[in-house]
Amino acid sequence: MKKTVSNIWMVSREYGDIAGAGGVKDVAQQLSESLATCNGVRVSVVLPLYGFVDTASVGARPLADPANHDSDLRLTVDMTYDGVEYQEKVRVLTVVHNGVVIYLLESKRFQEKSDVYTYTAPDEAQHAWQKQGSGHYDYFAMNVLLQKSALSLMVALGEHPEIVHCHDGHTALLPPLLTHCYGWRDYFRTTGVVVTIHNAGIGYHQEVDDLSFAKSITGLPQAVIDENLLGGAFDPFLAASSCSVMNTVSENYARELQYTDDDFRTGWLGHELKLRGLDLEGITNGIDPSLFDPAASPGLTSSFSVENDTELLGKNVCKRELLEQLEAKNEIVGIRFHGSLSLPAEAPLFTFIARLGEQKGIDLLLDSLPAFLETNPGAQVLLQGSGGEEIEEELRELVMRPEVYGRIMFVCGYSPQIAKSIYAAGDFFVIPSLYEPCGLTDFIAQLHGNIPIVHHVGGLVKVIDGETGIAFKEPLVHSLLEAFQRAMDLYDNKKEMRRIQKGAIKHIKKRYTWKKVMSDYVNLYRKAVILKRDQLQGDTFF
Repeated sequence: MKKTVSNIWMVSREYGDIAGAGGVKDVAQQLSESLATCNGVRVSVVLPLYGFVDTASVGARPLADPANHDSDLRLTVDMTYDGVEYQEKVRVLTVVHNGVVIYLLESKRFQEKSDVYTYTAPDEAQHAWQKQGSGHYDYFAMNVLLQKSALSLMVALGEHPEIVHCHDGHTALLPPLLTHCYGWRDYFRTTGVVVTIHNAGIGYHQEVDDLSFAKSITGLPQAVIDENLLGGAFDPFLAASSCSVMNTVSENYARELQYTDDDFRTGWLGHELKLRGLDLEGITNGIDPSLFDPAASPGLTSSFSVENDTELLGKNVCKRELLEQLEAKNEIVGIRFHGSLSLPAEAPLFTFIARLGEQKGIDLLLDSLPAFLETNPGAQVLLQGSGGEEIEEELRELVMRPEVYGRIMFVCGYSPQIAKSIYAAGDFFVIPSLYEPCGLTDFIAQLHGNIPIVHHVGGLVKVIDGETGIAFKEPLVHSLLEAFQRAMDLYDNKKEMRRIQKGAIKHIKKRYTWKKVMSDYVNLYRKAVILKRDQLQGDTFF
């Protein structure tokens, strides 16, 4: 790797097992750790220290102030609200994990949060207005505090990164902050910035429609606010477009955003970026197969190798054990069990793990499952996830219907251990997303021999129909039902099923390991460094 990308900083709201809500945590961690294996490359990550993070288990310790080693490093961050001067204190903790230096920002604002992005049931019980599943009221201030603190931390440590990699709309204001704000624009004059759009859907931009508030809390010039409105709101992605290199997490999603009418799901962000002359790069997320290898997973009741085992006997053991555990319905903190699965382990098991929201196609699934189960009495379905109260109630009602009872179960809430067991036990993994920037659950399912059934959209086109999974073209009930029936037929053909299971593993290892994907990001980093250099040289001096 060239020296131009020897010092890389990541800024994210999620990271690995420390704090996660979606695929961002996996990308941030696995890309960082892959880069850290390169000779001469230093990788640092900055993220909030939420209230639910156990610093002792993480191994984080307070960072000594380089100007005074007898005290912890504490930052003072300007967070002015509509002309009222206000500052927030941030203490920095740190830990090194797999070669990556991780900085955790401790503040009152972050510590009072019990989830990365939304309020939880305990939050609502304490304060009725903090509705479970709804976003934090101060989301924009949280994002600004993270980004300003990250820049201040780099200055305090005397760091001059070649690249700052910003993950999603939560960190997309960092490029304009270091480009336009006094002090930072000179300190970071040679630092290139990459912004990765993990999800461009409406509700994911982290936009704000109170423009005076946006100006006062960010400290950005009025012109930057006024020139970057989408639907009347100040949009961080647009603000980043003139001072960073931007990508999204699959080639097909980048195409959909800028060249198809599917961009309506973003409020036409992709088309607006195209009008500004910015071509979104598309880099499909990678995965580290060793992290999801059922032959070496300590959390499974039985190990097995999808590539090498002839009959996957270990997978069958995992399936039987999971069904027995679900029948017992033993109490697990944060988990509620609804419905039951009474068919034997020999019956095909269809699985689903996702947020229970519109994007993930939960409505399509709800509309399809009754007909599927009624016409296929030998099949059973296991779903895990959480969402708004309305959709959870619909699922609770579905699993209790007499015509499907005993063949469908809803695990409400998220448990990593249960999720791992579901991946390992399932025969088919359903991903009916209306749109999907990349998708990692299809990878994880494939690595466990759980054949994905996907809506062929966005990054899910990486599932090759009939070769590495089953795909359907339209988000319609009859299309999903046809895919279900293909899966039922496949289940009766064990030789063909094993061919697809093995083919999926080979395909991942050939194209989608982080070692291969990382090189695409390195090329993107070099483009960002060149862009920064060209912009610096292009400035006119009067």
